[in-house]
Amino acid sequence: MKTNIFYSILITLILASCSNKKTSSVNSYIGFDISTDVLESFLDSKMKALDIPGLSFAIINDGNVVYRCNKGYSDVERKKLVSDTTIFEGASISKSVFAFFVMTFVEEGKLDIDTPLYKYFPYPDIAYDERYKLITARMVLSHRTGFPNWREDEEDKRLKLLFDPDSEYGYSGEGYQYLALVLKEIEKTDWDGLERIFQKKVAIPLKMKHSAFIQNPYTRQHKAEPYDENGNWIDWKNDYWFQKEDNVFYAASSLHTNPNDFSKWMITVMNKKGVSKNSYEELLKPHSKVPYDGIDVNYTLGFLSIDFPFTSIFLHSGNNEGFTSWYALDTNKKWGFVVFTNSENGEQLGQELFFYLLTGPNLYKLYILVGIVLLIFIIGIFYTVKFIQKKLKQSI
Repeated sequence: MKTNIFYSILITLILASCSNKKTSSVNSYIGFDISTDVLESFLDSKMKALDIPGLSFAIINDGNVVYRCNKGYSDVERKKLVSDTTIFEGASISKSVFAFFVMTFVEEGKLDIDTPLYKYFPYPDIAYDERYKLITARMVLSHRTGFPNWREDEEDKRLKLLFDPDSEYGYSGEGYQYLALVLKEIEKTDWDGLERIFQKKVAIPLKMKHSAFIQNPYTRQHKAEPYDENGNWIDWKNDYWFQKEDNVFYAASSLHTNPNDFSKWMITVMNKKGVSKNSYEELLKPHSKVPYDGIDVNYTLGFLSIDFPFTSIFLHSGNNEGFTSWYALDTNKKWGFVVFTNSENGEQLGQELFFYLLTGPNLYKLYILVGIVLLIFIIGIFYTVKFIQKKLKQSI
């Protein structure tokens, strides 16, 4: 009896604490210290409130991972804990990595981002509408193709143009998949071949050892199980996308990864390595305005961006059924975080964690009271004052 109580307490302590601690505190975006104990309490409360089985995340300060955390279960039924080896579906944060991958083709002269894609690969699924011949890689990566998110969302399940290409913003996974087809055609390969090229150009150089758009034996063995908004297991073998084609390179959504790997890509972007300066200028400049609760949010090529005085935060979230993800980074401050969960409710946690890490616990409470717009305004003023102080010191 005593032994059972001991193990129950031990398991509770394991679930309530983070692994791989690097420091006792981390920096919020605006520079305040956040105790990792306080941060863990915040995560515990949110996981409980949102019924999230497991999560894994990392925090980057000054261009280095200073804190990694694994909490809860990757498999509730088997009582398997989330660990550094747990693999998650990256969902839509795949788009940012894919955009980075696309720029390697541009640098090799194999792709021009402003050349209509039909010249590389005429797309039979939309050939009935001549307007598709206007679509370029730039339009794809900035969500200006006119395609729906997925054709399966349409009543007739047919790929169509909802508006003229490049006339407005419209979030679209279909556009990204068309561009993946173009890359496959350029290389005269199949989906597995495109995955091998991704490994050669991105994953291996960045030491993203266990990241892939097409699953492999390692990702299958270590992948977390997905859970719905009520904490119930999702039978992924009956999932539409799994049954459709499991071995397809889905540019918009199929990256399998974890914080250890994904943070390496984030740090590469912070340091503007891996692709050229010109590529980063294209990747990170605003292309589309995205309506979001009164805040000015832009979509670049594969990234969302929020602009502050003298800097920008680049971010993205993702949601596949039972898997959610969130990341944010600033290339100037070399600050960022990434979080993965195996829950439908993880996007809400990601958003709340984002504002929590922007400001620290005290100003986060203010955000709860006054809302997003005022908080962004406060952060903007804070950052402006710090910038002016820095310039004054340099002039003395």
